[in-house]
Amino acid sequence: MTGGPRGALWLELSRPFTLVAPALGVVSGAITASGAAPADPWTSALLTYTALGAVMAMVLNAGSNALNQIYDLAIDRINKPQRPLTSGRLSIREAWVFTWIAYAVALTLAWLIAPGGRHECFWIVLIAAVLTFAYSCPPLRTKERGLWANITIAIPRGVLLKVAGWSCIKTIWGVEPWFIGAIFGLFLLGASTTKDFADMEGDERGGCRTLPILYGVRRAAWMISPSFVLPFLLISYGAFAGILTGHFWMLQGLAAFMTLYGSYVCYLMLRKPEELAIDANHVSWAHMYRMMFVAQVGFALSYVF
Repeated sequence: MTGGPRGALWLELSRPFTLVAPALGVVSGAITASGAAPADPWTSALLTYTALGAVMAMVLNAGSNALNQIYDLAIDRINKPQRPLTSGRLSIREAWVFTWIAYAVALTLAWLIAPGGRHECFWIVLIAAVLTFAYSCPPLRTKERGLWANITIAIPRGVLLKVAGWSCIKTIWGVEPWFIGAIFGLFLLGASTTKDFADMEGDERGGCRTLPILYGVRRAAWMISPSFVLPFLLISYGAFAGILTGHFWMLQGLAAFMTLYGSYVCYLMLRKPEELAIDANHVSWAHMYRMMFVAQVGFALSYVF
């Protein structure tokens, strides 16, 4: 087997460009919790928990990425032949070692996050970890089961990520953290499909029944479009209903901006949906990540001022 140092290959296996979003999600969730009524002033302990949470989210996502590549080996030989496993630069055994180390480190870090002696973050992360196995691994392997794939992405990477960030500061037993998590979960419920259009050839050969394969490119594009708009209307509703306790007008501005942004992404997808399956890096996929970033930052700012 050839290739560079193992550390560099493990880093490549982790897909480092995907690790920033979960770290930002935890930090945003912690800032949101700190500013939520009643506000909690920052202490060195809370800052430490938030930093541990950000690292934990990155490490868990890295392990999840590696796990997915192990079980997607046949698919990635078609869709992603340059990756460490498909190119033969890294063995399956080495990928498993990295995966188990990453999950163990993530769970250990989650246990260390215990404001007020509460280990709520650990249990959230444990559930999220189980769902990542359900997504990638037989016998469940929800990646092959249509909408169930979207659900097992949206819950850990949307709902639970925000609640995990909240748990770095406050208890999760309240409506507000779960309401915020639901907004991000509903977004990812549809938006996560943007990565599936260009992978249809490999996914179909590998038995993955993604939405574009089940319903066709055009219909799938229409099916996921509401997830780019409707979840962000909930921000406005939550502020009016008193569920969201951040700055009222900043939340309204965030809702308006994200709704317009999501509508623009829908336009890009629906004007020529067939291009989703041709372009390996269709602009809608990039916008999905940007929308996540903007929404995370927007929520944090709405609870700072």
